[in-house]
Amino acid sequence: MTTVDDRPASPPAEAPRRRTHPVLALLRNSWRQLTSMRTALILLFLLAVAAIPGSVLPQRGVNPEKVNQYFVDHPDLAPKLDRIGAFEVFGSIWFSAIYLLLFTSLIGCVLPRMRDHLRALRSRPPAAPKRLERLPQHAVLESPAAADPAAIAAVLRRRRWRVEVRGNEVSAEKGYLKETGNLLFHTSLVAVLLGVALGSWYGWHGNKLLVAGEENAFCNTRQQYAEAKLGPRVDSADLPPFCLTLDDFDARFLPSGQPESYRATVTVDERDGATRQAGFSVNSPLRLGSANVYLLGHGYAPILKYTDKYGRSQTSTVPFLTTGDANLTSEGLAAFPDANVDPKTGKRAPDQQVAFEGLYLPTAPESAPFAESQYPTERNPAVVLVAYRGNLGLDAGIPGSVYQLDQRQVTNGKLKQVGNKKLAPGETWALDDGSTLEFLGTKPYITLSVRHDPGQTMMLGACVVLLAGLMGSLFARRRRVWFRVTTTDPGSGSPTNGSSLVEAGGLPRTEHPGFADEFAQLAAAVSDGGRADRRAREGDE
Repeated sequence: MTTVDDRPASPPAEAPRRRTHPVLALLRNSWRQLTSMRTALILLFLLAVAAIPGSVLPQRGVNPEKVNQYFVDHPDLAPKLDRIGAFEVFGSIWFSAIYLLLFTSLIGCVLPRMRDHLRALRSRPPAAPKRLERLPQHAVLESPAAADPAAIAAVLRRRRWRVEVRGNEVSAEKGYLKETGNLLFHTSLVAVLLGVALGSWYGWHGNKLLVAGEENAFCNTRQQYAEAKLGPRVDSADLPPFCLTLDDFDARFLPSGQPESYRATVTVDERDGATRQAGFSVNSPLRLGSANVYLLGHGYAPILKYTDKYGRSQTSTVPFLTTGDANLTSEGLAAFPDANVDPKTGKRAPDQQVAFEGLYLPTAPESAPFAESQYPTERNPAVVLVAYRGNLGLDAGIPGSVYQLDQRQVTNGKLKQVGNKKLAPGETWALDDGSTLEFLGTKPYITLSVRHDPGQTMMLGACVVLLAGLMGSLFARRRRVWFRVTTTDPGSGSPTNGSSLVEAGGLPRTEHPGFADEFAQLAAAVSDGGRADRRAREGDE
C-alpha cells in the first residue's frame, strides 16, 4: 500500500550568517559615530570650550613674561596648570586631539554626502506619483495653451527647472543649491582647519618695541624679538632678512584726546642692500615679501643721563610702557648697574647699583599730584622718578622684567629708596651722594608685530566660500512638480470632449512658505503657454 505524505515541505535551510569579527564591528560602529553630524557638532563645541583657557591664561608663545609672573603670583597652581599644557593651549596634546578628530569627522561627513549629491545631480527627476491630488499642491488645468508634454517642458526649462519627459508626464525638480551650499559650507570649514594647521606649522610671528633712531635699528633675527614663536617646520635661518629703522611717528588726536590717526615712517633695508622709505598705519600694514609688519601701539622713551659720584656718565633711552590710560601715562625703569665703579680699583661695591623707577607724563598737570597725564601729546612733558640704590638682584639668575624693579630686593632691604623728583626736559637732579640725573628729552617708539602666515590666503578664500555656501543653504529650497496630460474621449459626453486635461502636483522637499505662490505661477504659465514669460523677456530687452 502506497501512502502519500501530505505534510508541508520544510523550507530549505538558510545558509549560516557569517559573523563579523568583534574588532571589525567595533571599528565600523566607531567610524559611523565619529563621522555623524552630531559628533561633528559636539567636537566643534568642545574645540570652542578648549580654546577658553588660551584666552584666559597667559600663553608662552604670546607673552612669556606674563607666564613667569603667573608662576610668581600662583606658585602652587601654576605648576599643575603647566603639566596639562594650560600655558600652551593651542599646541597641547588634548587640543590637537580635538582638532584632528573634528577634521576627520568633517571629512567623513562631507565625502559621502558629496558622492550622494553628485549622484543626485546626474540622476533624472523621479516619475510622477499615481495620485497627484494627494500632494500638498494640486491643480487641474482644462484646455491649457501648453497642452502637450513638450510644451510644458519648454515652459519649465525657461524657468530653470531640471525637466524629464516620460510619455504623457513631465517631472521637474529645482533647489539643488541648498545641498550644494551645505557641502560648500562644510568643505570650507575643512579648508579653514587646513589653513590654521598650515599657518601653525609653517608660520611664525614676533613682537618688537622699536625706538626711533639709527642706533636702535631692528633686524629680523630671532634674538632681537621681545617675544617670538616659530612653527615646528620653521628654523631661525628661514626668517627673511630685512632691517627697519624708525624715522618718524605721527600721532594725531582730537581735542578730546581721542586718537585720530597713527602713521609710522621707516627705512627698510632688504636682502639686495637697497634701502627705501615706507609708511604704514594701524589698518594698513607694511608688506615685505613673506612677512607683514603691523603697528600695534606707540609711546615715549625718556632719555636719561646719569653721572655717578666718580664723574662717569651713562646715557640711556628707556621706553616707558603705557598704563592703559588714554592720555598715555607711562611707567618704566631706568637701571644703571655699572655705575659707581671706583676708577682706582676698578671695582664697585654690590650695594652701589642705581635705578630710577616712575612715570612719564606727556602733559603733566601744573600742580601735584603728578599721577597721570592730561593729554596724549607732549604739551608739558615731565618724568616723576623714585631713585633706588643698592643691589638690583641682576646676578641672582632669577628672570625678571626690564620694566620693573625686583620688589623682593626692596622688601628684604637690599635696595633702598634714596629720593624722588619731578623733572622737565633739561632739568637735573642732584642726589645725596653727589651723583646727578639729567632728563634730556624723549624719543617716540612703536610696538610692532611681524608675522608670516602661509595659510592666510587659504583661510580667506575658504571663509568667502563658506559664507556663500551658508547663504545658499539658508535661502535655497528644494522642490518638485509633476504634470500629467490626459486627452478626454470625444464620445464620453464630457464638456471637454476631445480636449486635453493637465493635472499638476507639487511637493516641497523642505519647509517652503512661498511654494504655494510659486506653484500657482507655474500653473498659470502652463495655462497660457508661457506667453507672459516671453512678453516679460521682450520688455526687459
